[in-house]
Amino acid sequence: MSSDLWSFSLKTYALPGVQEACLRLQDGGADVCLLLCGAWLGWRGVECDGQRLERLKALAGPWQREVIQPLRALRIDWRAAAATDSDLGLLREQLKSLELEAERQLLLRLQEQVRSWPAAQAGSLDHWLEGLATEAADRDALLVLRTAVNGA
Repeated sequence: MSSDLWSFSLKTYALPGVQEACLRLQDGGADVCLLLCGAWLGWRGVECDGQRLERLKALAGPWQREVIQPLRALRIDWRAAAATDSDLGLLREQLKSLELEAERQLLLRLQEQVRSWPAAQAGSLDHWLEGLATEAADRDALLVLRTAVNGA
């Protein structure tokens, strides 16, 4: 796996079953960028505690609400119309790229936030994922993510 969060996220997301699991978690209200950050922190052995969880959520929440979610909502709203309107389809693809860039920017912000957190403790992956998942999170999808990171 990679030492930076963006590369880790891309490699993890490409593992078998992870994309589908992340989309299920997202559909359940989870912030996939936060979960990938938690998976990265757990993989690195960074200790998980309540204060750190809250710092990450406080950083990610506004960016998700004000930047990523509006882009995603518009992209989803255009899905049906873009199937029959090639110009709108091109705009939708650009919107998809912009949404991905917004997610990359969030991951960079999260990485900067945790830069000083030491990586020394094994076995913290479960704590990070449980702490960052929503209460209604799909437990099977979390297991897929957990297994993919542990196996990498």
